[in-house]
Amino acid sequence: MLADQTTAASSPTEWPAAYPQGYAVVDVETTGLARDDRIISAAVYRLDARGEVEDHWYTLVNPERDPGPVWIHGLTSEVLEGAPLFHDVAEEFAARLAGRVLVAHNAVFDWQMIAREYARAEREAPVRQRLCTIALSKELRLPLPNHKLESLAAHFGVVQRRAHHALDDARVLAEAFRPSLRAAAAGGVRLPLHECRPLTEWSDGPAPRIGRQGGGGYGSYRPSSWRPSRKRPACPYPNPGRYEDGKALKQGMRVAFSGDTSVERELLEDRATEAGLHVATSVSRLTSLLVTNDPDSGTSKVVKARQFGTPVVDEAAFGQLLRDVEAADE
Repeated sequence: MLADQTTAASSPTEWPAAYPQGYAVVDVETTGLARDDRIISAAVYRLDARGEVEDHWYTLVNPERDPGPVWIHGLTSEVLEGAPLFHDVAEEFAARLAGRVLVAHNAVFDWQMIAREYARAEREAPVRQRLCTIALSKELRLPLPNHKLESLAAHFGVVQRRAHHALDDARVLAEAFRPSLRAAAAGGVRLPLHECRPLTEWSDGPAPRIGRQGGGGYGSYRPSSWRPSRKRPACPYPNPGRYEDGKALKQGMRVAFSGDTSVERELLEDRATEAGLHVATSVSRLTSLLVTNDPDSGTSKVVKARQFGTPVVDEAAFGQLLRDVEAADE
């Protein structure tokens, strides 16, 4: 259990009534970063409304495939072979998440991995809101050199014991989140909460069962296409060029997305595709527009957008632009 670094007296007497009633601080380790990658370990620290630790939980998960970058997470095929499958731990995991805000560092990633695992298990994760500690640190204007977990931990004097181990990462994040939550409450800061919409579609193709690592790392297994409905057809319209501020989007424009969004990323991409836009997975000189709620994040897409002079808008502005997309030139 976490050492309680504060006393009740250090918490604001007047706690914002609109704040959530509980939090689940989560970290998952995975076989990779793609949609068809799997969770191989998960940890949850449950916190009450004021950030006091209630308990914690950890499990390994057999992904039934190559474990991916072992040199990062340290979990080999031999270690994972006897671990439970996700559907075996889904109920216990759900009990830890139920009725709480999911808190994670780069929360959209952890949430999407969890949602996909529940979709494969023909269930829904009982999560309705998430909170990203990166976004919260920005709301609090913490003087961090970057937005890595280690930097957030160092700011609050939290010692990392085993980086990329789900239980220790969750512990570190919980210890850093608690003073962040108290600072937000004391300053009346609005928490950056985002809606979570559980996935309801799944379709796993045949995939190799877990065995010894081959060449190791990403791409050393044959990936399954668990959600073929998300394979979008090529955009039928030519690229008319870059978006110009104050004007409408035009069919064929190449749009890329970066960072956390209030609407699930895949839903935003679907809406863009339906409007006749080309959804790009990266930023190049041909990209018409980058959509990000955090233009100062320093992600590779944001950096490239600056280098190429690619226009940038936030999610809300993009939603407005989607309402009136011009038809492609004949």
